[in-house]
Amino acid sequence: MTTTTGRAPALWPDVSAVPASRLRGALARRLFLRAVRRLPLTVELPGGERLGTGGPVMRVRRPGDFHRRLGASGLIGFGEAYMAGDWEAGDADDADDLVAVLTVMAERLTTLVPPALQRLRRLAVRRMPGDELGAEEDTRRNVHRHYDLSNELFAEFLDETMTYSAALFDGPASWATLADAQRAKIDRLLDQARVGPGTRLLEIGTGWGELALRAASRGAAVTTVTLSQEQWALATARAADAGLSDRVEILLADYREVGGSYDAIVSVEMIEAVGARYWPVYFRALEELLAPGGRIAIQAITMPHDRMLATLDTHTWVQKYIFPGGMLPSVRAVEENLGNLRVVDRLSLREDYAETLRLWRERYLERVHAIGALGFDEVFHRMWTLYLAYSEAGFRSRYLDVWQFTLGREA
Repeated sequence: MTTTTGRAPALWPDVSAVPASRLRGALARRLFLRAVRRLPLTVELPGGERLGTGGPVMRVRRPGDFHRRLGASGLIGFGEAYMAGDWEAGDADDADDLVAVLTVMAERLTTLVPPALQRLRRLAVRRMPGDELGAEEDTRRNVHRHYDLSNELFAEFLDETMTYSAALFDGPASWATLADAQRAKIDRLLDQARVGPGTRLLEIGTGWGELALRAASRGAAVTTVTLSQEQWALATARAADAGLSDRVEILLADYREVGGSYDAIVSVEMIEAVGARYWPVYFRALEELLAPGGRIAIQAITMPHDRMLATLDTHTWVQKYIFPGGMLPSVRAVEENLGNLRVVDRLSLREDYAETLRLWRERYLERVHAIGALGFDEVFHRMWTLYLAYSEAGFRSRYLDVWQFTLGREA
């Protein structure tokens, strides 16, 4: 992906253009000022006025633009305002302050808007585009927009395993131990799925190949599928470099195209890209592909069930800019879509994900100049910084969770 510096209109049209509606902006201003007065934040406005009860600093640099974006598209506008530089955190856009600001808001997300206006939410929010709902052709395009950005981009902030999901820490963490924590996460999933010598393993969602390589090193025969051309190319090269090409088959395919029978199936943080209307299809595919006596291990990011229901049909900032077509299930939604499968074990990695994201964020900020040299502009940088901080805040506030579920057939 090649970008240019500044707010290039062709690349970032909704960041470059400020919405025109002053009426919506005035209403958003009123709601925003009302909400922040009672939050444990310090909201600084031009001229030195401060609001909030004290806490991490949010600086609103261009209130008029900020409120009009907020009024026009709610949380999408809130994110676009950050991308445009209408607001920042800390004295110099400090990333730790950004996480702290977003954590305060995530902890109080359901109370920021008055109940009377919350009932009108569905009339005001944007609907998810029809081409992002999870059909096969949609999913290919959605995957391409995120995972095919650039292998070099992801290599700058991920660890040597190129693993892009929650790690599993057994103690105090540092950047030097993230790779080991990622391997610990993978090994637990493989153990739960009972992967060993001779196991026929299907992995849905290859990533950049680390899980497939570790499974093959155990003696498993691995079939792994991805829709990302970039991931397929690097995972294929890694398998060849490791001398495991004879044990690892990497397919550029949708999970709905897979056939065969497998002793074990593993899928790590892939259900989030399936789309809510296709969750039954996903779990039915898992059940049909699983050999008798087999096990499934999946890792899934979840959100509270009531919030999931409230956002099922809405278009969010994350969907618009980061993961088009993405939708997080609740634990209840997972359980209700299992068909003849059942959960035999579960483990939360919520705190582990917050730590993983902190390390990714720190690494990203350390490497921002190298990332810029790849062709990513300042708006992309602010977008990606917000994405990592927003995600970390979701786990720190306990609004988000992530689970390893082990599944088997009902007896």
